[in-house]
Amino acid sequence: MTDTQQVVVVTGGTRGVGAGIARSFLAAGARVVVCARRPPERPVEAGGAVAEFRPLDLRDAVAAHTFFAEVAADHGRLDALVNNAGGTPFGLLAESAPARQAKIVELNLLAPLYASLAAYEVMRGQAAGAASITMIGSVSGTRPSPGTGAYGAAKAGLENLARTMAVEWAPQVRVNTVVLGLARTESAHLHYGDEDGIAQVARTVPLGRLADPSDVGDACVFLASDGARYISGAALHLHGGGERPAFLDAASVNH
Repeated sequence: MTDTQQVVVVTGGTRGVGAGIARSFLAAGARVVVCARRPPERPVEAGGAVAEFRPLDLRDAVAAHTFFAEVAADHGRLDALVNNAGGTPFGLLAESAPARQAKIVELNLLAPLYASLAAYEVMRGQAAGAASITMIGSVSGTRPSPGTGAYGAAKAGLENLARTMAVEWAPQVRVNTVVLGLARTESAHLHYGDEDGIAQVARTVPLGRLADPSDVGDACVFLASDGARYISGAALHLHGGGERPAFLDAASVNH
């Protein structure tokens, strides 16, 4: 459970995993602000509480600075930031233009950097460990990521960035990463195909299913809570047990 006065910003919080994170914070009693370039098709809500939407292009460092200063001024504080915004379409490196790859890195690495720097400016005056920043990373940043190479590289950089921030900004702000595995959202079909494809992918996960956005939200609520007061610079792997090594199924023995 969070402090009922906790003020939380979730970037990309209007749909998918981001909306799930926002709903978890709302259910825990926090005041939640979600941002994205476009408003949600329907309000993000949970338990009768509704997240506040504010437009923001996170790739604009100046706009990010203004956004976080205004949120803190309007709500009197800022306790937690979840850097969720990001993503990528499928595209092999040799078949994609360099400008396209640069935009992917900008969205998945530079935008969270800009948001974190802006949030830190309004968080730094709080008591030690009271404020937190959580990066939404990916298993794509911890293993080869064919078809999403720039995205994987950006996510690897994001986890390293979080560890550095955790050292530089201690003890005022805690910084951690949720390393997310395969998740089911409204756009899952773009990555895994139809229902049969999604089911087959789910069977590759030891726990037998894809992550639900609420699973990610619960982890973020914990990392922002007093229960995680001594956790900083950590990477929480939220992947249902990871991926079964391919060689085990390819081998002709020990099945």
